[in-house]
Amino acid sequence: MPDSFRHSLGTPTGGASTAPPDTAWPRTDATVHIDRSWSSWYGAHSGYVAALALTAMHDCLAGRTGHPVPVRTVGAHFLAPVDEDPLRFAPRVLREGRRTSMSSVIALQGGAPVLTGSAVFGRSGSGPAYTDLPVPPVPNPVDCPSFTLPRDLALFASHLEIHPATDARPLGGGERAELLAWIRFADHRPLEARTLVVLADALPPALFALWTAPRPVPTVELTVHFTDALDARPAQDWALVRIRTEHAGSDWAIENSAIWSTDGRLLALARQARAIREKFGAPRAG
Repeated sequence: MPDSFRHSLGTPTGGASTAPPDTAWPRTDATVHIDRSWSSWYGAHSGYVAALALTAMHDCLAGRTGHPVPVRTVGAHFLAPVDEDPLRFAPRVLREGRRTSMSSVIALQGGAPVLTGSAVFGRSGSGPAYTDLPVPPVPNPVDCPSFTLPRDLALFASHLEIHPATDARPLGGGERAELLAWIRFADHRPLEARTLVVLADALPPALFALWTAPRPVPTVELTVHFTDALDARPAQDWALVRIRTEHAGSDWAIENSAIWSTDGRLLALARQARAIREKFGAPRAG
């Protein structure tokens, strides 16, 4: 994968780095086989599948224009669980603009669609800057205890290191549907757009902070918006991830996530719709 492509996703193109080569991400211009280690409940982790969909759309656009452009937002609808069978992405450029371009993608498995997605790409400008979402005051990652998610519910977490930044824990019977933790990839890959899509969906559903017994809450739709922090100076290593349930009712939940770097820069905001199921036993999408 060329440096220009990595840079447009927010990955450093020079200087020392402990990040692995881009072979850590499978190519999406051919048939993809998602390793079982990326499973979550009965299907592949939805954030990881959405990250691959983003790669497919970005590659398609860059191949047509010859000028990689930073991604501004990506959205995915999960139609069915993704398993270890061959997965094929079919991206399409919808608009090529001087400042803004848009793409879509369908992911097929066994000839049937399992995901539809879209992305907006846009070049940087010199407009006004503003943010109203400061980083929460929490201890540094090394001062927070490590935490391991149950392998039978979240095998994908073997790729991550998770250090909760507050006393809230999944299935802890708390009073607020919110989880806040420092997270990084075990292989220390940099915090570029694909990585942030995974991290936006890495923590358990925030409702787990209220409950004391697990139940399926699969992701049905996920949208991630990226800030210009990835344009100026891509982040490394740890990210502070907060997920909270804004509303739940009638077996549906709306959750918001925010991701900050260790130096306090807001990197991404995400929102997802989740379906609340009664019990385990049926295939799930995320």
